[in-house]
Amino acid sequence: MDNGRVKFGVVVFPGSNCDHDAYYAAKKVLGQESEFLWHKETDLRGADVVVLPGGFSYGDYLRCGAIARFSPVMKEVVRFAKDGGTVIGICNGFQILVESGLLPGVLLRNSSLRFVCKYVRLKVENAATRFTRACTPGEILSIPVAHGDGNYFTDPDTLRRLEENNQIVFRYCDTRGEATVEANPNGSLGNIAGITNSEGNVLGMMPHPERASDPLLGHTDGQKIFRSIIDTVRQMSYTGSTAKREEVPHG
Repeated sequence: MDNGRVKFGVVVFPGSNCDHDAYYAAKKVLGQESEFLWHKETDLRGADVVVLPGGFSYGDYLRCGAIARFSPVMKEVVRFAKDGGTVIGICNGFQILVESGLLPGVLLRNSSLRFVCKYVRLKVENAATRFTRACTPGEILSIPVAHGDGNYFTDPDTLRRLEENNQIVFRYCDTRGEATVEANPNGSLGNIAGITNSEGNVLGMMPHPERASDPLLGHTDGQKIFRSIIDTVRQMSYTGSTAKREEVPHG
């Protein structure tokens, strides 16, 4: 960090199409440092936060995120995450995180077999993470989705661990906060829209908070996720890209 500003490193893969949105939200809307990291990079350039943006990395050939996980930059992202660094994967970024083993589960084709692009409601299931501390428990956020493979699935044992460890951060919900079938845009198991790893420093989510951050667009709920990250990182002591921190309560 420089003068209290948090540095976001936004990874750019061939086929990324939300990288500029994430960059804009961090730098122009929230006034933080932001830098693009090309997929062939082997240096995160002192980023305090790594963003894996949405899009169609490598054209989504083979399987969404399956090729991107082998990009040179991902070796550094994995190391950064295992050292406690803050990583957020949005949409295709979520798919890359599960393919790289940083998060459990898989993202399948939407149950409708159709691409879904619309605003959805998210219930904040865990407001004690570094990604949600600016939210209140049970708060309902309005954030858009845009994906064809957002159907989260995992085995029963893993689902139980996610529940027990409070790793399910967001669920699709209706206006009352109920996780109904009608509120689920993709058939995701348990209406899951976002999860963290067991340590709480890696978040994967299908909705796009960067697209609900600029007041000019009329929606700002996504700012709460970015502000949560910024507030948390400011409380941490960093040396390069390695976190030396007192953990924010998770659970």
